[in-house]
Amino acid sequence: MRNAMRQGRRSRFKQVVINHLLQVKASLLLAALCMLGFTLAGLLAPWPLKIIFDYVLLDHRPPSSLSFLGDVLQRGKFPALALVSLAIVLIAVLKGVFSYAQLAITSRIGYQMVYALRRELFVHLQRLSLSFHHRARSGDLLIKVTGDTNTLKDVFVESALTVVGYLLTLFGMFAVMFALNWSLSLIVLATFPVLFSALSYLYRKIKASAKSQRRSEGRSASRISEILTAVSVVQAFGRERYEEERFETESGQTLEESIRTARMEASATRLVELITAVGTWAVILVGSLQVLKGRMTPGDILVFVSYQTNLYKPIRGLARLSARASKAMVSAERIAEILEMEPEIQDDAQAVHAPGLKGEIVFEHVSFDYGNGKSVLNDVSFTIAPGQQAALMGPSGVGKSTIANLLLRFYDPQEGRILIDGTDIRGYTLASLREQIAVVLQESVLFCTTIRENIAYGKLDATMEEIIAATQAANAHDFILALEHGYDTVIGERGDTLSGGQRQRIAIARALIRNAPILILDEPMRGLDVESEVAVREALKRLMAGKTCLLITHDLQAVTEADLVLLLDEGRIVERGGHSELMTRSGQYRQLYELKIGQSPARTISMEEA
Repeated sequence: MRNAMRQGRRSRFKQVVINHLLQVKASLLLAALCMLGFTLAGLLAPWPLKIIFDYVLLDHRPPSSLSFLGDVLQRGKFPALALVSLAIVLIAVLKGVFSYAQLAITSRIGYQMVYALRRELFVHLQRLSLSFHHRARSGDLLIKVTGDTNTLKDVFVESALTVVGYLLTLFGMFAVMFALNWSLSLIVLATFPVLFSALSYLYRKIKASAKSQRRSEGRSASRISEILTAVSVVQAFGRERYEEERFETESGQTLEESIRTARMEASATRLVELITAVGTWAVILVGSLQVLKGRMTPGDILVFVSYQTNLYKPIRGLARLSARASKAMVSAERIAEILEMEPEIQDDAQAVHAPGLKGEIVFEHVSFDYGNGKSVLNDVSFTIAPGQQAALMGPSGVGKSTIANLLLRFYDPQEGRILIDGTDIRGYTLASLREQIAVVLQESVLFCTTIRENIAYGKLDATMEEIIAATQAANAHDFILALEHGYDTVIGERGDTLSGGQRQRIAIARALIRNAPILILDEPMRGLDVESEVAVREALKRLMAGKTCLLITHDLQAVTEADLVLLLDEGRIVERGGHSELMTRSGQYRQLYELKIGQSPARTISMEEA
């Protein structure tokens, strides 16, 4: 059953390819006709030479099929030479036209294939659950989306038609050669078993080497991505040389595999050339002896040697294609490996679109772990009323962010359930559920595009008036106008060209414009200077007004304004209630609050130590 499911999932990769080829079947047919024309022109190429040598230079009597040549020869040999030699040019022109047309068509189809595969892979990666992305290496995924899809382009279309063309050429040449002289044809044919067995062996070796090479490239890409993301940390600790050595080690492995693959590809090509030389030597030797005995004409030898020489061109081409096919098979397996994965979090069959929610949040006996057997949440229950602001407090690692992740259905709890407005969130479609939730993170992620587009990410059809209203409420409008291009200013990757406070205010504007009934704030005040903190705090008050808010924070000033405080420790809620209530009955909470506002000079501890 597992194999059946696996095969069913693998069909997704095949289906993408088949659907695309069906869409371009007319172009494929035209390319195939061009390839057939090129093959026929190639088969005709040596025949003008045979006619010139046998019937013009050596004065042999032309056969009835070339009766027109006799009329031309009556006018002299020069007109016959000019006419027949002109056929050489005509055949070359035909080959060029057919080759160009085939290449133009197959290249277009190939790039369309790359687009279709990349789009499908990108869309599928976005749908995979957060747990997959936490395990995966971003650099390796980047290689799969860009490099592996491009590798498949040649094999799916160009190489596929080229192989068919080579095979037709081989069969056509063998048919003519056997018609000319079967004994010489058998000499040529005798070299094929050795050739194919050697190429088959090298194909397997190249495939294994290419697979290892791709894995090494993925690790290198991940290393580059990681270092470029954290380049400030590398420079701050002076670890440029250390990272250079680590990169050289990983790149060295990639280099060795690349050289090994290239060496085997070269071996395949040289092997074909050696066997070609042996075959040519045997044909010329035996064929010349038969000419001396009068069994063949010199023109027959010219055609035969031309075919025999050109016969190995398709073989050499197939040898090169076998190496490319080996790499392409590795790429196909890597892409199929992703496409066959199913998201761990999916819509239930009976899931419905979430209507306009009021925002009541209920956790009922929720327990959760990340699959490592270590419990993160243990029998957590609480209720947040519509429009209520709840603050989650506690040391790092006790499950505060996990509660937010569960509410967004990045994960599902192993036990218990989560309800919004009395309905299990698994009963809502993922897209409609997340439309009802706005998020502001500790380190807000901004994209390398204009400020206008970053804010409109919360509502793609937002008007400029809505964007300006959101930035004014977020205390961001003035500093945006002060930028050189205002709302059309392109910010750096992850918003690095802005200060922390500016990034937070843009993120708040993005959440404001979404106008969702539920709001998740994950440490929105951490790391801000005093001036930025004041501006962000004012913006957050406007954002939270009238919304159900889940606030993850160590900022006690924000906690005092919360309607409900939940204090977590070791995956459990150990205290709950309003600020005034906890100040009265919770010694731990009171001590933390007094230390925070400076009423007890004995020791300074942070909420991290609570």
